[in-house]
Amino acid sequence: MSHLSRAREVFDLELAGLQAVRAQLDEAFAQAVELLVETLSRRGKIIVVGIGKSGNIGQKIAATLTSTGATAVVLSPVDALHGDLGVLNDGDAVLALSYSGESEELLNLLPALKRFSVRLIAFTGHPKSTLGRHSEVVLNVHVPREACPFNLAPTASTTAMLVMGDALAMAVLQARGFRRQDFAQRHPSGAIGRALLLRVKDIMRTGPRNPVVPQTLSVKEALLVMTRAKAGSVSVVNARGKLAGVFTDGDLRRHMARDEQVLARPLAKVMTRHPIHIREDALAAEALTVFNARNIDDLIVVNAHREPVGLVDSQDLPKLKLM
Repeated sequence: MSHLSRAREVFDLELAGLQAVRAQLDEAFAQAVELLVETLSRRGKIIVVGIGKSGNIGQKIAATLTSTGATAVVLSPVDALHGDLGVLNDGDAVLALSYSGESEELLNLLPALKRFSVRLIAFTGHPKSTLGRHSEVVLNVHVPREACPFNLAPTASTTAMLVMGDALAMAVLQARGFRRQDFAQRHPSGAIGRALLLRVKDIMRTGPRNPVVPQTLSVKEALLVMTRAKAGSVSVVNARGKLAGVFTDGDLRRHMARDEQVLARPLAKVMTRHPIHIREDALAAEALTVFNARNIDDLIVVNAHREPVGLVDSQDLPKLKLM
């Protein structure tokens, strides 16, 4: 079997595993979401425990929960029995990850957990295992087989745990009413933070870099304004200064192909009416969404009176580290 064939087989096996786990979803998932939401509403936290590969997946699940406003802490089952159990408090919820449900280190921890008033959710591929029987809620992550040719190395099973953790985190996020602004508060650095904390008015071109012309101006005159601004478009306004249209260098090429007199035409005859635009007080993230959804190079920025006050050029976004 070629390397590519092997890779495709692994993808197929892991996708089949995810489809199987998706089909197994039942009311237990809703119970887990409600349990976690209740725990967090009482200022409790989520303790994530697992050993080996399941422990590695648990670290990612905890990170996703924490980044979306659900306080989560990773606890090593081994270290827990040597003092780290002090991180646990009455009222917390425990996510225990073990595909077999019989991991010795995790089972050794169960009696200690039971001494606290905590609620236990299990991620396991064997709901009737020891871990499953001692858990309040069991999320079944059983997969038909691992992607490993010997059906031994945790592969499809750990992927299933990871996706189940993502599903749980997103459902809890929605149930708690977590907002875009809340996400921004927890990601103040990097591209995510900049996109969510900055407003369009913080990144737009203004003044001489924002070409605005009346619709009575000729195309030739508008091109001179566009050139001085080093822009690829001009915002066109009506007699009241309201946004009426846009004219771009792309528009020029298209019109010249069929109209030799286009340079003498007034913009009102050739501009694109009802152009895509955004409010200056919108989040920079919203501007990114517009660029990703619409095939445009420039985004016109307007104020509350629909007057063009700025321009966001897609070429500026990488320099602003927003893409």
